Amino acid sequence: MEEKRKKVFVSGCYDMLHSGHVAFFKEASTYGDLYVGIGSDDTILELKNRHTVYSERERLYMVKAIRYVTDACINRGSGMMDFIESVERFKPDIFVVNSDGSSEEKRRFCRERGIEYIVLERVPDEGLEARSTTSLRSGVRCHLPYRIDLAGTWIDQPYVSEHGAGWALTVSVEPTMEFMERAGMATSTRNTARSIWPYELPYYNEEMMARLLFCFENSPEKQGHIAGAQDAIGICMSGLNRHYYDNHYWPAKIESCHDEETLSWLESHLCLVPMFPRPEGCSVVEGKDITPEKVGRLADAASRCWDAIMDRDLEAFAKAFSDSFEAQISMFPAMMAPGVQEYIDRWSPKAKAWKMTGAGGGGYLCLVVDEIPEGAIPIKIRRRNSF
Repeated sequence: MEEKRKKVFVSGCYDMLHSGHVAFFKEASTYGDLYVGIGSDDTILELKNRHTVYSERERLYMVKAIRYVTDACINRGSGMMDFIESVERFKPDIFVVNSDGSSEEKRRFCRERGIEYIVLERVPDEGLEARSTTSLRSGVRCHLPYRIDLAGTWIDQPYVSEHGAGWALTVSVEPTMEFMERAGMATSTRNTARSIWPYELPYYNEEMMARLLFCFENSPEKQGHIAGAQDAIGICMSGLNRHYYDNHYWPAKIESCHDEETLSWLESHLCLVPMFPRPEGCSVVEGKDITPEKVGRLADAASRCWDAIMDRDLEAFAKAFSDSFEAQISMFPAMMAPGVQEYIDRWSPKAKAWKMTGAGGGGYLCLVVDEIPEGAIPIKIRRRNSF
């Protein structure tokens, strides 16, 4: 009697379908009959704040046409776990993911349902280049960096630094993937930068570019909120930078670190975990409580954070990183939007310290770790160009 073949399930967006997707389907199908869950147009818009290149109907048509696929459907859930209803429909024996799409939440989901969980590396077929939708998008569209704030967040706003001067610390991050919008990585300032430099930063003085971007984003006619200077500095100035604010929008001084050993050390102990985009209309300044004492704690933590990185002292770095985050949320408690604590609870056992990127309310958790855990996103700090 012929042994019944197992059912295999995979899930993803499969927008801009390419050879990497086909290679993944081919390898996944070696474990059994392959069933594919496809992210809906609404889910992709929610997670990435962009419209798909191909509609869900087109993507379903193309995926079903691939000979390695037994059947496919549009996932009807939402968020990062939009495939739950599809899993209940197909009842797979095995759930297969790429290594960069693996997460502890997916692993736990499978364990609770008795589904085998398999993680594959991205391996192109012989003679072909490795492909990903992210690399295709960045290759065609935009190589501009993102920004991660490490400590001192909010000090670049005069209504904070008027209570006490201090440093903000930022790193400029290579676009190794397409990070979600409204995620605390200066995506709005990055989008403004694309109006000036559509594809990549020019080879030019980095501080001058940061000043230009800051002024361009905050024109004299602009009403309301002034974007903090740390966003423009974090995007335009490579490596690790700290900038000192003293009741002014532009910092009084900027210090930079381009030491390769230090940047490599920092990369090995920092990673990101995606949560969810900051909701539209979310105000993280509601209920703010800014006092000289709290600003002093923020400034002290940022100074200690810089010193710890220079010494490559992981324990001191983690403590200062954590203290900076605690100082932030003591002044702006609305940063802790519903759902954030759940992610902190899930990832804190694997980290020495954590904070939200940017002003909070969603986005990514930035973790300080001994080693980058499975399911987290490593970062690549942008190195300095020579002029």
